[in-house]
Amino acid sequence: MQKMLITLGLGITAIGLLYPYLKQLGLGQLPGDIILRGENSTFYFPLVSCIAISLFVSVLLNLFRPF
Repeated sequence: MQKMLITLGLGITAIGLLYPYLKQLGLGQLPGDIILRGENSTFYFPLVSCIAISLFVSVLLNLFRPF
């Protein structure tokens, strides 16, 4: 359990440090992401980006799963 938490923390730290470069990949601006703009507000839900990230993480976890 401790190794998993340390790994998760390091992963979140790496994503935070690499965020400017990850932003250039276009995640969060894919077709299918929901953006509703009003006069004084904006609602943004990255539906397709969430699905893409979920698929990527699932593949990674399955690759490194112990047998």
